[in-house]
Amino acid sequence: MTEGAKPPLLRVNNIEVIYEHVILVLKGVSLDVPEGGVIALLGANGAGKSTTLKAVSNLLRAERGEVTKGAIEFDGKRIDRMHAAEVVKNGVIQVMEGRRVFEHLTVEDNLLTGAYTRSDKGVKEDLERVYHYFPRLKQRRDAKAGYISGGEQQMVAIGRALMSRPKIMLLDEPSMGLAPLLVEEIFNIVSKLNREENVAVLLAEQNAAMALDFARYAYVMENGRVVLDGEAQVIAGNEDVREFYLGLTEIGKKSYRDVKHYKRRKRWLA
Repeated sequence: MTEGAKPPLLRVNNIEVIYEHVILVLKGVSLDVPEGGVIALLGANGAGKSTTLKAVSNLLRAERGEVTKGAIEFDGKRIDRMHAAEVVKNGVIQVMEGRRVFEHLTVEDNLLTGAYTRSDKGVKEDLERVYHYFPRLKQRRDAKAGYISGGEQQMVAIGRALMSRPKIMLLDEPSMGLAPLLVEEIFNIVSKLNREENVAVLLAEQNAAMALDFARYAYVMENGRVVLDGEAQVIAGNEDVREFYLGLTEIGKKSYRDVKHYKRRKRWLA
C-alpha cells in the first residue's frame, strides 16, 4: 500500500486454514477488498473459494475448521478471532451457497430474521428498502419460502443479508442452479446495491464469465492458493483464464470435455 493510501476495508493476510486439525485447505491466501469494491474469487469446485469466505465470516468453527496462520482484518479490526455473531455485528454478512432459506417461514419473515442482531427502530424502513430492490419479493411477501422459485429464494437470501445493514456481502456461488436470465437479474440488482448503498462485495463464483463482467478486480484460486490476480478485464483477457475458465481458445469455444482432458499447461503452475 502506497504512503497515504486508504487501507482496504477487508484484508486477508497470508492465511492458512486447517480442518479437523490435520487437513490443510488454504495455503497462504491473501486478498484485499476496498471500501465499496466488487471483487471476484474464481476457481473450480474445491479450489478453496467457499473456505476463504467462511474464514472471513468465521463460519469455519461450525465445520471444525480454523485459521491457523495469518490474520483477517476488517475496517481496522482483526476479526478472525471473533465469534461469527460478532463478525456480523461488525458488518460482514455471508450469503451461503444453496440459498438456505427457512422454508416453513414466509418470505417476509425470512427477511426479518436478517435483522435479529439489531435493536434499532429502522427495521421496517429497511424492509421497504429490500422490497425496493427486489419488487418480486414484495409480491411474494406472504408466500412460504419453500414454495417460491430458486431465483426468488436467492433474492430472499440476499435481501435477508441486506436487512443487517452490511458493509460487505460475501456471496458464495449465487448463480448455482439458476437460469441465465435470472442470474443476470440478480447480478444487476447486486450491482445496483453496490452503487447506491456502497456495499462492498466479495463474490466466489465458478461462472467466471459473469463474475468477471460484474467485478472490478479478481483473484484466481487453485488447490487452496491464489495463483493469479489483477483487474477483472485483464484477467478476462489472460490466455490461460480464457481457456481453462471461460472455455475459449484462439479457434473459438472448447467443449467441457476438451477442457477437462486438455494437457494442463497453465503458466502459473510452471
